Amino acid sequence: MTTAGVIGLGIKLILLLTPFFILSVFVSTCDGMEKKLRQQLALRTGFAVICASVIIYMFGKIIFDCLGISLNAFRIGAGLVLMLNGIDMVRSSLPKNRTQDADGSDPAVVPLAIPTTVGPGTIGTLLVMGATVVERALNAGCNRWIFFSVELSLVILAGIIITAVLYCSDGINRVLKDKGVRILSKLTGMYIVALAAQIIFDGVSGFLR
Repeated sequence: MTTAGVIGLGIKLILLLTPFFILSVFVSTCDGMEKKLRQQLALRTGFAVICASVIIYMFGKIIFDCLGISLNAFRIGAGLVLMLNGIDMVRSSLPKNRTQDADGSDPAVVPLAIPTTVGPGTIGTLLVMGATVVERALNAGCNRWIFFSVELSLVILAGIIITAVLYCSDGINRVLKDKGVRILSKLTGMYIVALAAQIIFDGVSGFLR
């Protein structure tokens, strides 16, 4: 795997976790919360995102083998769901989850980590990545364990960056303002739509072959 490939995959994973969209949801959820409590919530949310992403990526192949689903069929399905998520990000003006649950439960895992950050589209993409890691390592002419270790490290790094974004949400929101965060969220949505189109194209191409 080349340096450019590693950097490109890292950026893809970070944008896949929609940092600016989760930032807007997080700020709305933490409205009126003390700074220390917000930071603690950010750390819990980030930890949940990392754990969920790593588990989904590592067990992608096993999940496909157990369910007996064609990889190309899943690519198309995951791409369609991811595209809907991206379109929703582009079209929406406000995050859907704006407040904590009425019963006062911790929102770190649900809804902040799942499904706001690691949603159906992200889950589908990570599953495909995990299931095709050996094939892609061979195409890249790289040892599969080195390839797997690099990708897994990038998944964890993307989760750490999301954690840092949420931890520093006050400062980031102060600099970008609400309008800036929304603009960046919409741009991320456009990238997600393009990524989804590529995943769907790969699935269709696989069927045609």
